[in-house]
Amino acid sequence: MLKIGVIGYGYWGPNLVRNFMAADGATVSYVSDLDAARLELVSKQYPGVGTTTDHRQLVESPDVDAVAIATPVATHHGLATLALEAGKHVFVEKPLAASTAEAEDLVNRARASGLTLMVDHTFIYTGAVRKMRELVESGELGEIYYFDSVRVNLGLFQADVSVLWDLAVHDLAILGYVLPGLPETVSATGKAHVPGKPANVAYLTCMYPGSLIAHIHVNWLSPVKIRQTLLGGSRKMLVYDDLQASEKVKIYDRGITTETRNEIYDTLIGYRMGDMLAPRLDAREALLLEAENFVRCVRDRVTPPNDGLAGLQVVRLLEAAERSMLEHGMPVSV
Repeated sequence: MLKIGVIGYGYWGPNLVRNFMAADGATVSYVSDLDAARLELVSKQYPGVGTTTDHRQLVESPDVDAVAIATPVATHHGLATLALEAGKHVFVEKPLAASTAEAEDLVNRARASGLTLMVDHTFIYTGAVRKMRELVESGELGEIYYFDSVRVNLGLFQADVSVLWDLAVHDLAILGYVLPGLPETVSATGKAHVPGKPANVAYLTCMYPGSLIAHIHVNWLSPVKIRQTLLGGSRKMLVYDDLQASEKVKIYDRGITTETRNEIYDTLIGYRMGDMLAPRLDAREALLLEAENFVRCVRDRVTPPNDGLAGLQVVRLLEAAERSMLEHGMPVSV
């Protein structure tokens, strides 16, 4: 059994403990949190799990093989470094680190020590996103023209990171998993509407080689919650609505046809209106699948799709987007 120590039992930590407890081949042996009252909850629900307010005690424990980190972004690099230096495999909440330099350092440390470093990009383990990747790889959608995502809701306002680092990180992770290649430039605009707080509304655009464009809208100040992505291809188009109880993914056999009339150098556009298909999706909890894959990657020395390099690429895009936002949308090369 892979013995997991979880640092942080606030918002996301309880989900990590629950799923690592349920994962085949894993158990949670230790939980650390600065709040003793939070640790009392752990002891009541999981009597056999050790608790401590000192994360170093957890990291240094012989009863811990891997460390899962669910703490504020600014602490990720320091805690992950401590765990890697202690010879522990690391599972860290998104984003991987607070800067490209910190993320690169963690990737290099994990590589040098032969340890698994995985970033919690939970959405790539959902049935919907895995189906999107399958459709792109099979060519069923044709050439991909655009990725258009909206991820908005009212709250939770973060004190340490902007809405880009909190919400757009999900869509950037999905982009890296579903679409081939990397963006050439990133541009972003956004505004902060609460004094002393980071940007709570932002629009991010990634320009790829060729005709592919990706656009992400994130917002903490929306009156409604929307989680919707459009993926447009030359053959078919797809709508992914994460808030739908069923039929989260719908594939539309719709698009345009073009015909050039050489005699007048004009292009005629026709419209194709075919059927809609809602494929059956894997409904298992994504975080459980991710936890089990972490165990498998550690055991079999397999590289996960959400490894340190994938996390580094997301951080690099986020950092470029923040620079662009400070320059009112100026494109930044990545």
